[in-house]
Amino acid sequence: MTNYLDFEKPLAEIEGKAEELRAMARANEEMNVEAEASALDKKGRELLEELYTRLTPWRKAQVARHPDRPHCRDYIKTLFTEYTPLAGDRNFADDHAILGGLARFGDRPVMVIGHEKGHDTKSRIRHNFGMARPEGYRKAVRLMDLADRFGLPVITLVDTAGAYPGKGAEERGQSEAIARSTEKCLQIGVPLVSVIIGEGGSGGAVAFATADRVAMLEHSIYSVISPEGCASILWKDSEKMREAAEALRLTAQDLEKLGVTDRVIREPLGGAHRDRDATIAAVGEAITSMLAELDGRTGKKLVKDRRRRYLDLGSKGLAA
Repeated sequence: MTNYLDFEKPLAEIEGKAEELRAMARANEEMNVEAEASALDKKGRELLEELYTRLTPWRKAQVARHPDRPHCRDYIKTLFTEYTPLAGDRNFADDHAILGGLARFGDRPVMVIGHEKGHDTKSRIRHNFGMARPEGYRKAVRLMDLADRFGLPVITLVDTAGAYPGKGAEERGQSEAIARSTEKCLQIGVPLVSVIIGEGGSGGAVAFATADRVAMLEHSIYSVISPEGCASILWKDSEKMREAAEALRLTAQDLEKLGVTDRVIREPLGGAHRDRDATIAAVGEAITSMLAELDGRTGKKLVKDRRRRYLDLGSKGLAA
C-alpha cells in the first residue's frame, strides 16, 4: 500500500480509483475496465509530474521523511557484499541507531557507516528513529580509526532528524561525542565520501558528513535545524515551518549552489520510495564516481584538501 503525503491527496484519489476498477475486473472477468483505468493512470502520471516539478522546500522535507524511502540497511544489503557489522563503542553500549562495519563495495574493501531509522514501529523503536546517542558517535569514531589503520575508504549514509536530545544522552556527553566524530572525519587519511539519503539533521548529520565528497539525493534535506525547530525558535510557532524551510535553504539544489554538496543524485519521479531499486543503483553509481575522484591521493593530501573544503564554506553562492 502506497503511503501518500498531504499534498499528494489528489493523486491518491486518482490512483485509488484506477486500482478499484482493476480490483472489480479481477473479481468479475467479464468486466473490461482497462481503457478507463489506463486513462486514470495517464492522468495520475501527469499530476505526479506536475507536483514533483515544483516542490517547495517544505514539501521536499516531507518527501525526505517519507517512511517508505530506502534506508541505510537497504543500501547496505544491495550495494555491499560480505558486510560484517561491528558493534559497540568499547565504553558504554551499542547504539542501534548507527549501523557500521566492514564490507566490499564492488571488489573494494571499505568501511560503511550510517543512520538507520527502521521501517515499522518495532524497528523504529529499536533504532530510535535514527537519532544516535553518544555511544553511536563513539562507535563511528572507533570504526573510522579502524578504517584509517587499515587504509580502507569510509562511506557514510546520512539519514537522521538529529542527535538524540534525551537526558541520558546529555549526561553521557552528547555534544562532545558529536564533536569528536566530526574531528575524526577531518583527521583520517583515507577517502571519506558521504551521501545524504533522507534527512541530514544538525550536528547528528555533520558528524558523519564532514567528508571529501558529499552527495545528496534530489529530495533529501540537510540543515542545521529542522523547519519546525527553527519556526519554534524564531516565531514561537512550529506551524510556520513552511516559512522556515524556505529561509533555511535546506534543499539539495540550494546546497549545491552554496558548495555544501558536490552533486545531486536524481530520484525517480515521485521520490525514492516509488522506485527503491533505481534509487539505490543511482546512489551506488555516485559513490563509485566519488571514490574514483579521490583515488591516488595521499593521506596528507586528503586531509589537507578536506580541511580546506570546510574552511572555505560560506564563500560560494551567497548574495552580498
